[in-house]
Amino acid sequence: MALASRYLRASGVHATIDADPWHEQAFVLSIDNAEQSQVNLAHPEDVFYEYLRRIANAVDLVKPAGEPVTVLHLGAGALTLARYIQATRPGSVQHAVELERELLDFVLEHLPLPAGTDLTSHVGDAREALGALPAGLTFDVVILDIFSGPDAPAHLACTDFYLEAAAVLAAGGVLAVNVGDEPGFSLVRSQTRAMREAMPGTAAYGATSLFTRRYPGNIILLGREGGWPAEWSQALVAAGPHPATVLSGVELDELAG
Repeated sequence: MALASRYLRASGVHATIDADPWHEQAFVLSIDNAEQSQVNLAHPEDVFYEYLRRIANAVDLVKPAGEPVTVLHLGAGALTLARYIQATRPGSVQHAVELERELLDFVLEHLPLPAGTDLTSHVGDAREALGALPAGLTFDVVILDIFSGPDAPAHLACTDFYLEAAAVLAAGGVLAVNVGDEPGFSLVRSQTRAMREAMPGTAAYGATSLFTRRYPGNIILLGREGGWPAEWSQALVAAGPHPATVLSGVELDELAG
């Protein structure tokens, strides 16, 4: 039985929080019986889910270790990455946007953020919230973690949205998009094309086996306004989880179709 449960009115399903049986002081957030996030309250620097670990690896490259960053989370979940960033880069300023009004309150009630976390929450649609940000506000990292299959929201899964997200990036910043997809990777293909049209420096990062397109899984698309640095690819592959692959430049042509 779940430790806590909350009805989410926007989607008409329940969110639950359960103890992680394998990790002490760790908990799993599920929505409509599908696991979404894992949080380790004792060690927020430990990111258990593979795709979140890969995004964390990209965040690690934006500035020198320990230096604060500004981050916009589009799709909050259990705020696993917000916790990681506070633990590894104290003093960071973060914003989180979540469509489900009840979800943020539910998560923060049962899984409090690390002491000192500077996080402003916003309830609403990711694209609308992005357009409503104060003029001049920029971020070192923008994370989009909303897509969960081939039926992604059309107003987010498009070049125009990626252009809007790129417009709020600070110099040297990165846009990270988690794309969960089924075999064949139709959504990964369309989003790779869309991001390449919006951002000159685009890369795809994931488990090596996923690039065969025979298995379901999560590919992380990373975009930068400048060209994609070869040293970033090397660092991400080295960081894992292993075996990892990063495709950029002409290597992306086949993935983009």
